[in-house]
Amino acid sequence: MTAKVRLFVDHPLGAGQPVPLTREQAHYLFSVMRLGAGAPILLFNGRDGEWLCEVTEAGKRGGEAVCDTQTRPQQMPPDLWLLFAPIKKARTDFIVEKAVELGVRRLLPVQTQFTNSERIRQDRLQAHAVEAAEQCGALFVPEVAELARLERLLADWPTGRALLFCDEAEAGSRAAALDAAPAPAAVLIGPEGGFADAERARLGAMDETRVIALGPRILRADTAAVAAITLWQVACGDWA
Repeated sequence: MTAKVRLFVDHPLGAGQPVPLTREQAHYLFSVMRLGAGAPILLFNGRDGEWLCEVTEAGKRGGEAVCDTQTRPQQMPPDLWLLFAPIKKARTDFIVEKAVELGVRRLLPVQTQFTNSERIRQDRLQAHAVEAAEQCGALFVPEVAELARLERLLADWPTGRALLFCDEAEAGSRAAALDAAPAPAAVLIGPEGGFADAERARLGAMDETRVIALGPRILRADTAAVAAITLWQVACGDWA
């Protein structure tokens, strides 16, 4: 069987395990993709790997699939977090999508002094992360946390987790090397307006902070997120 559709489910997966399909999943499978009973699909839940399953019930309001064989064992991304200041909607979606593709464990939107957006739709961004994982073959969907103020996150920062501070003021400098910050680690990307002096001072006073330069040019926030995660993955992550 060759499956054309891959879905994330919040349900245990294992040989012979029946898996209920939500109304939204049923609509996509049976109305959009025109699949029916007997169709093969791939399912993953972030815990039990990826499974080839067969649709056994196909209805307008739901359905069911039964697990057949495991196609890939569970693989977790490196323990890397991404802290980012929300920007315009489409570009924030881009950051979430690419972070999932590149492999992060957690996404934390942060409110900085110069952040333009004062609120986010956490549920919408989480759904976007799920969609990105389904499309790129990831076996894990990172949590998208609620928007939190940067100072509050820093006050409760876990000991031993390196914080890679991507400061646009360091463009062109020889800042700390990424290979000095293995997992657990986090990348911090600021807003379009940059960081305030008080935020830089607070970050500089933390033992876990590593100031990182992302090349000779100042990058847009969404580009900086992709660049920083990529560089860390090559130096310390599962691309090494």
